[in-house]
Amino acid sequence: ESIMGGITTINTMYHYVEGGGEAKGLAEAGLRGVVGHVCFSWRKDEDRRALEALAREWHGKHDGRIRVSVDPHAPYTVDPEYMVELRHVQKDLNERYGSPDNPVIWHIHVAETEDEPDKIREAFKTEVKGGVVEYLDSLGVLGRDVIAAHCVALNERDITILRDRGVKVSHCPISNLKLASGVSPVPRLLDAGVTVSLGTDGPSSNNASDMFEVMKVAALLHKGVWRNPTLLPAEKVLGMATREGAKALLWEREIGSIETGKKADIAILNFDKPHLCPLYNELSHLVYVAKASDVETVIINGEVVMENREVKTVNVPRLMEEAEKAKENLLSRLSQSTVKG
Repeated sequence: ESIMGGITTINTMYHYVEGGGEAKGLAEAGLRGVVGHVCFSWRKDEDRRALEALAREWHGKHDGRIRVSVDPHAPYTVDPEYMVELRHVQKDLNERYGSPDNPVIWHIHVAETEDEPDKIREAFKTEVKGGVVEYLDSLGVLGRDVIAAHCVALNERDITILRDRGVKVSHCPISNLKLASGVSPVPRLLDAGVTVSLGTDGPSSNNASDMFEVMKVAALLHKGVWRNPTLLPAEKVLGMATREGAKALLWEREIGSIETGKKADIAILNFDKPHLCPLYNELSHLVYVAKASDVETVIINGEVVMENREVKTVNVPRLMEEAEKAKENLLSRLSQSTVKG
């Protein structure tokens, strides 16, 4: 789906499984990506083993297309001591497997809903003064190699800290709307100088991995919420989906734009369609009109992975069939466990 929608680089937070899981899938599909293992306080030993295996086996592999990250799930599911430990784990993995040009980064959900401070207090009986960002800053875990997903419930102090620490924000507007989480103050973040990229948050809370949808919703949402039609113009939103995403991954020296010396990661669209005609402003068309199905050719790392809507690296019909079988198997197991329970 990502390839067919023109996506060349993915940042994930999921569960590492023996054999590679998502990392293996991205590598075989020809995609570029940062693959993380999501960590929780209730499975620390499992997390430690998974992070070591993920970094050892995948970081910097497959022509440098695959990188890894350490991913504490959220401040209310990772206790303060473990949060600090995971920052040390990330730095240790970076020293052993990474480099300044190929870093292991840190990825966490932050301030997705307004009740997060209460969740932290209830879960860990700890004092939370101010917002969630201020709480994380008090633990000393924030920095320029941190991606903070969502950042909906922010106060001015939070925004200042994000800017001062160089934290990168991943804005997931469709997920936030579907879950009724609220709306991230993206215009204020941008005015403060915070790097803001765009994300889908995945199928479970978006139902698609369609960055064209995300771009359009992001562009429209903030104009409507703040009643200002000049906010987030098409050029800015396209940059958030490309250049700013590369900055968030600390990969901007190699990807994020088409420039001499950078990797050839390119999506080619067919504008010869009724909904894209007449053509006046290409950037506006990309954000407000174009669809994932308009992508015809995708090049990643100089390799053509899709041409004329045909994916070259993956047997798509077979993959869809396997996905349906996996779904049916899961539902069957769930039904059996429900009956037994």
